[in-house]
Formats: sequence, C-alpha cells, structure tokens
Amino acid sequence: MGRRRRLGRDIDGILLLDKPLNLTSNEALQRVKRLFQANKAGHTGSLDPLATGLLPVCLGGATKFSTYLLDADKRYRVRVRLGVTTTTADAEGEVLETRPVEGLDEARVRAALDCFRGPIDQLPPMYSAVKHQGERLYKLARQGIEVERQTRTVTIHALELLDLALPELEMDVHCSKGTYVRTLAEDIGAMLGCGGHVIGLRRIGVGPYVQPESRFVTLSEIEAIVMADEEGAFPALDALLLPLESALDHWPAVRLTADAAFYLRQGQAVLVPQAPTEGLVRLYDPSLHFLGVGCILDDGKVQPKRLL
Repeated sequence: MGRRRRLGRDIDGILLLDKPLNLTSNEALQRVKRLFQANKAGHTGSLDPLATGLLPVCLGGATKFSTYLLDADKRYRVRVRLGVTTTTADAEGEVLETRPVEGLDEARVRAALDCFRGPIDQLPPMYSAVKHQGERLYKLARQGIEVERQTRTVTIHALELLDLALPELEMDVHCSKGTYVRTLAEDIGAMLGCGGHVIGLRRIGVGPYVQPESRFVTLSEIEAIVMADEEGAFPALDALLLPLESALDHWPAVRLTADAAFYLRQGQAVLVPQAPTEGLVRLYDPSLHFLGVGCILDDGKVQPKRLL
C-alpha cells in the first residue's frame, strides 16, 4: 500500500518570513506551507531571488486580507554600485556601460536624492512581472524583445543616505506599493551622470511590520523546530504566527453588539454608536473575536467589506 497522504491543517495567522538569498518568493512560500502543513497559504508581494528580507506569509483565513499588505507601503535597504549599468538594473544582468565616478561627492549625491522624494514617475523595467498583451515583460526581455511601457506614478515617502564609499552607496527607501527600487537606483545613477545598479537589496518593512520593532523568522529557525520534534512541533511553530488582524492595526477597532454582528454577517450595514465617521475599520464581536473589515458609509453605518 502507498503512504497515506498527510492531511493539512486549518491554521490562521501571519508569518513574518525573512526570505533568504537566491530563493524565489514562491519557493519560500511552498517551504513554509509544507513545514506548517497548512492547507492554505499565500504571500503578499514578491521579492526577487537576489533580494532578502520581509516576505509576509498569510496562512488560512489571513489570505483573505493579504490585499491590504499588498497595497501597503514598503521599506528597503539598498546598496547601489555607481558607474556601471546592467541589463536588469541589478547584479544579475549583463554590463551595458561603465563610466567613471570621479568628481562625485556627498553633496552631489544628496542633491540627487532630493529630486526623488515625493511623487515620481517610473518606467517599469523590461525585467519585471508587468504584463504586455498577456505576456510578462521579463519573458519578452529574455527573448531580446523590448516593448513600449507606460510610466507609473509612485511615492517615495523617505529616502535617506546611510553610507557613501564610492563607487558604492547605501540608502533606506520608504515607498508606496508598485515602486521599482532597481529603477530608482538606475535613475539616481543617471541623474549623477554615471549610471548605477543594485548590488544588494533587503526589505525591512511592509505596512505595520518594520524591523527591528517586528521580529522576522528565518526558514532555518522553522526547519530547526520541525527537526527537533516533528510530531510535536506545531505549538512552537504556531507561536511564530501573528494574529491576522495585526496587519490592520492602523485602522480603528469597532466592537459590535451581538445583534449588530449577526446582521453584519448577513451582509447588512449596521449602525454602531460612536463609530468613526469615515474610512475602514476592524470589526469585533462582543467577545472581541475578530470578524473582518468594514467601511463607514455616508449615512454613518458600518458596511461589511471583507469577513472571515
């Protein structure tokens, strides 16, 4: 007889995974799903194989709210090599051009960074997951095909120079969703007149989860727990998970009466005294069990938006 297939677990929570180098986001996700034996799992925004850092993994019911982390601001620590441009704007690509960096100083670099704070327009790179007529751009790029792309407006909330040791610089980036950090580095290099590409990239924050305030968990830690006691590993593994509503802590909490919670679960808007007057809210029943996300309507009622 063949081996009986091990049943997965219905487990809810968010794992702040510290993705290692040279692993795709999907590969990391599948390893987490297997180690936790979770029935359902998804991540909230890909990291390139050459990037490390925070990859929030949503398990079970948390996948229903993953879009809110996909839309959240991101924070990165990035190291740039000035004077060299590549086909991919990172160290994985072929060198296109080399230029001298003589004459650059901290004042010029800081002046260039000043030009990239706030709303900026970016042209998605050919080596990206953006689709053109149903085909991923990076697949076209690998065939030597370049197509016309439309610029996108993104917001650089903060851009801080951490270190300058020419020809390299290191900076912290706090940006809106959809920002291409490789393109940002390339554009900064272009403004400096020498070009540049990313040689190191680490994501240190997604939405409310920011290092060092938030603890990231490595695959090695998870694997060590499983290896130490495979049959009894679940309590230790589950202790690594954050409650799914932790992704929404920046929204006000609304506690419902039993009647209001009942009607809201039926999809009906309910009136809640002293609720916020606008925006999104976290919804809880009288026992403070998380129900989901609601939005405040113009008449002041709370409309269910996404429920468990």
